[in-house]
Amino acid sequence: MQTTEILERLIAFDTVSSRPNRALMDWVADLLRQAGLTPQLIADATGAKANLYVTVGPQDRSGVLLSGHTDVVPIDGQAWTVPPFALTRQGGRLYGRGTTDMKGFCASALAAVLAASQRPLRTPLHLALSYDEEVGCQGVRSLIDMLELAPFRPAMCIVGEPTSMAVATGHKGKVALRAICTGREGHSALAPLSLNALHLAADFLNALRATQARIVEGGPKDWDYDVPYTTVHAGKMSGGVQVNIVPNHATIDFEIRSLAQDDPGSVIDLLRQAAADIVAPLRADFPEADIQIERLWDYPGLGTPGSANVVNFVKALTGANGTIKVAYGTEGGLFSQRLGIPTVICGPGSMAQGHKPDEFITEDQLARCDSMLTRLIERLEAGL
Repeated sequence: MQTTEILERLIAFDTVSSRPNRALMDWVADLLRQAGLTPQLIADATGAKANLYVTVGPQDRSGVLLSGHTDVVPIDGQAWTVPPFALTRQGGRLYGRGTTDMKGFCASALAAVLAASQRPLRTPLHLALSYDEEVGCQGVRSLIDMLELAPFRPAMCIVGEPTSMAVATGHKGKVALRAICTGREGHSALAPLSLNALHLAADFLNALRATQARIVEGGPKDWDYDVPYTTVHAGKMSGGVQVNIVPNHATIDFEIRSLAQDDPGSVIDLLRQAAADIVAPLRADFPEADIQIERLWDYPGLGTPGSANVVNFVKALTGANGTIKVAYGTEGGLFSQRLGIPTVICGPGSMAQGHKPDEFITEDQLARCDSMLTRLIERLEAGL
């Protein structure tokens, strides 16, 4: 099958992260079996979601890993003018949810695996497809657990997130957190006699902003990024029942996106101290006053040296002269840090189109990705 044929089938599966991806993975597994390959499905506890891993070529040595995720972000609240879960071709563009992020690369990688299955590879080609990347790179972790026990790990990895086919060597790490604010409820007519948890949350928001300002002023910088410092961002605040009740509970969901040379743990320590300072003067009158910080999930950053073999290898495949770093996160940091696999990010499309209505990828970008993977297969056939 050609890349666009595979992409059309992949887009037709509604694999928003909150829903199963098993139908897509079963279709991919059947496609690979028809080519004489033996894919492994690594299911979650429910069996409704799964990762997939397959190797083409020799099974007794390391090779090159292509990695992509199969889940997509929701379409809710977005004004689409084309069907989001059907491929629409128009003016050199291919529209549909996930075309750029990142079923376009998955389709190109699957086409490459099918082509490679007909070639006498001397160095193996591996493909990893995962689930729940969009909610914190959660699904790929069981696949990484499997690879930790494997007799041979890939020698290098290409994560195919959209970079417009540039070679990216780094991205920030992320920690998602929740601040849980406890006050004392009461009637709003007597509000000063109660402790408003939303007010505590507002004070903590100010602490988040002050911490961000402190980082901007004196924290480490990496000028390869559009935002060259570690960021602290509050994304959701909730609390209260109705206006005449002083709320006793409020939460703030926030994140830290950290540079490789910045320790997010030290930022969390600063925020825990700020939370303690907020409630300390209140506890004489309100012993229950509290702000607890809960760590929800995280993934590590990626910082592959520009001189690494994987960088030079993929630059040779694409014809790139330089490298970039990307603002978004990927599973690349997990492959690099947990498995020690040198990793870069390189894939078709632009993240400027990702997560938006009428998401699209250009046919030219897919063709460039196909060309890169064709050259990769030639190198694997020659034994690198």
